[in-house]
Amino acid sequence: MTVQAQSTLDAAGAALDRAVAWLREHQTADGWWKGNMETNVTMDAEDLLMRQFLGIRTAEQTAASARWIRSKQRDDGTWAAFHGGPADLSTTVEAYLALKLAGDGVDAPHMAAARGYVVSHGGLESSRVFTRIWLALFGEWPWQLVPVIPPEIVFLPPSAPLSLYSFGCWARQTVVPIAVLRALQPRRRLGVSLAELRAGSPPPTPPRALSVPGLFHLLDRQVLIGYERHPIRPLRRLALARCAEWMIARQEADGGWGGIQPPWAYGLMALDALGYPLDHPVQRAALSGLDGFTVHEDSPAGPVRWMEACQSPVWDTCLAVTALADAGVAADDPALTRAGRWLVGEEIRRTGDWAVRRPGLAPSGWAFEFANDGYPDTDDTAEVILALRRIRSGAADARDRRATIGRAVRWLAGMQSSDGGWGAFDADNTSSIPAQIPFADFGAMTDPPSADVTAHVVECLCAEGMATDPVVRRGVDWLLRHQEDDGSWYGRWGANYVYGTGAVLPALVAAGLTPDDPRIRRAVRWLSAHQNPDGGWGEDLRSYRDDAWRGRGESTPSQTAWALLALDAAGAGAGAEARRGAGYLAQTQNPDGSWDEDFFTGTGFPGDFYLSYKLYRMVFPVSALGRILGRVTPAPDGDGAGAVR
Repeated sequence: MTVQAQSTLDAAGAALDRAVAWLREHQTADGWWKGNMETNVTMDAEDLLMRQFLGIRTAEQTAASARWIRSKQRDDGTWAAFHGGPADLSTTVEAYLALKLAGDGVDAPHMAAARGYVVSHGGLESSRVFTRIWLALFGEWPWQLVPVIPPEIVFLPPSAPLSLYSFGCWARQTVVPIAVLRALQPRRRLGVSLAELRAGSPPPTPPRALSVPGLFHLLDRQVLIGYERHPIRPLRRLALARCAEWMIARQEADGGWGGIQPPWAYGLMALDALGYPLDHPVQRAALSGLDGFTVHEDSPAGPVRWMEACQSPVWDTCLAVTALADAGVAADDPALTRAGRWLVGEEIRRTGDWAVRRPGLAPSGWAFEFANDGYPDTDDTAEVILALRRIRSGAADARDRRATIGRAVRWLAGMQSSDGGWGAFDADNTSSIPAQIPFADFGAMTDPPSADVTAHVVECLCAEGMATDPVVRRGVDWLLRHQEDDGSWYGRWGANYVYGTGAVLPALVAAGLTPDDPRIRRAVRWLSAHQNPDGGWGEDLRSYRDDAWRGRGESTPSQTAWALLALDAAGAGAGAEARRGAGYLAQTQNPDGSWDEDFFTGTGFPGDFYLSYKLYRMVFPVSALGRILGRVTPAPDGDGAGAVR
C-alpha cells in the first residue's frame, strides 16, 4: 500500500473514532437515538392553516412559523420540494398563503417575487389537488372542482378494487378524513384572499376518454358529482359515522394517525367538522401530540418553529446500533445493551391493518415512530433484527431478545408478497387503480414491493440462517429480476439508485452470490462510474423523474456511505474507489465528529415528497468506515442468532 493510501486510511480511522464519540454523546438515557426530520415548508403552512380552521392559531405560533418559511425561500422568490430542487408551484402557493396569513404585505419584495412565479406558471388553477383542498376549506376554491372521494368508500369490502385496503397505509389514513371533509364541504374564515394568485388559466385538459384515467375522470365529473348533490341521506349519515369510528379506532397513543402529519391534520379537521369539540378526548389527544412533532429553534431573525412530518426513533436507533457494532464497539457495551432493551420494548404485539391481507399471521414487528402500533413495517423490523443480533447482554435480556426475534422473523416471512418481494407496510398492496383516480395527482398511492425493502428483509433472514429457505430464494429472485439494465437498483425510500444498489448488494452476498457474479460486477461498475471527482457519491432527487440524474448529484455523507457499503459487500472495500470514498468522509467531517448534509436523501413519495433524516449523515458513514477499515464486531454466537421458523 502506498504512503498516500495509508495516510487516507489513517485519517478515515481518526474520523471514525470522532464519529463514534459523537453517537455515544447523542444517545438518550433510555437508550434511543432520534434525529429531527425536515421536509418542505408545506408542513408548516398547513399546520397554520389547520389551526386557523380550528380557531386556535396564535400570533406567537404564526410569527415563529413564518420566520422559518421565509428562511427557506430562494432568491427567485420560490420554494422547492427539497433542498436544491427546482421551484415547486404548490409549495410556493402554500408558503405564500401562510405568510399572507402572518401579515406579510402583498407588495413586499419577497411576496411579489413569489406571486410573479405562481401567476406565470398557471396560478392557483395549476396547483395540485391537495393544495386545492386546503383552499376549498377556506372558500378560496370551489368544492365542486375538488375530486370526489365519497365517504361510502368505507363500506367497500377489502376485495373491492377501490376499497380502503387497496391504498397504501399512508394514503388510506388520509383518504378517510378527506372523504369526510369533501362530503361536508366546510368553509371557514381565512381573513385574507388569494385572488391575486389566479392566472385565469383554463382547466387542465382531461385525460383521454378511452383510457383508465379518462374513465375515472368521467366517473368523478358525471356520476360522483351528481351523487354528492343528492346523496342517499341515511347511507351518507351512516358512512360519515363509520368514517369517524374508523379514524378513532386507529388513533395512536401519541394522539396521531400513523405517526405522520397528513392524516393527523386532516383527521383533526374532519372530526371537528363532524361536531367533535376540541375538548373531546380524541381531539385533545391529537392536538397535544402535535406538540411533540414541533421543533423550536433560534435564528438570527428570532425564534422559529417547524413541523416534523414524521419521526424516526426506532429506525435511527437500530441503524445507530449497527453502526457502532460495525465500528468495533463491543457487543456488551452499555450503549448497545441499553439500546437493545429499548428496542425489545418497542415490539408491536397487536394486530393492525396489515392483517387484512395476512389474516392469521401472529403480530410482531416494529414501527418507525415512538407510537404507531397499528402500522409496523417490514423495513424497520428487518433492520431491528439485524441490530439486536449485534448485542450481548445478561441471560434474561438474551432470552427476551431471542423470543422477540423469533416472533419478528415469523411475521416478516409471512409479510412476503405473492411475487416474492416485500412492501413496507402491507403484503400484495399492488393495485394500479388508486393511481388512476383524479384525486391521485400527488404521492405514491400504493405500497408494492421495492428493492431496498426486499433487500433489507433478505439480508435479515439470511443472518437468521435462512439463506436456503424458499422464502429467501423467492426474495433473491425478485431482486435479480428487478436489477436495472445499467446494473443498479431503484431505491423507493432513499435517494435513489445509489440507495437501492447500496441495499441490494449486501443482501445478495449474504444470500450466497459471490463477488465475481456478473450481476454483482455490473452493479460495482455502475457505482464506480458514478463516483464524483471529490471521492464521494451523490444523487439528485430529480432522478425519480429524469433518468439523466441517475447516480448524479453533489456528494453527500449518507450517499457516499451507501456506495461504500455496497463496494465492501462486493469485495471491493480495499480498492481505490473505496479508499477515495473513505477519504471524502474524512475530509468533510466537522471537528466535533459530525458531518453536514443539507441535501435531502430520504424519500417519502418518489417524485413528490422528500425527507432530510438528520441522523443519516452519522449512522451510515460510521457503518461504512467501520466495515472498510475492518473494525466490525461480529454478532455474538448464540445470543439472538439462529433461524426461527
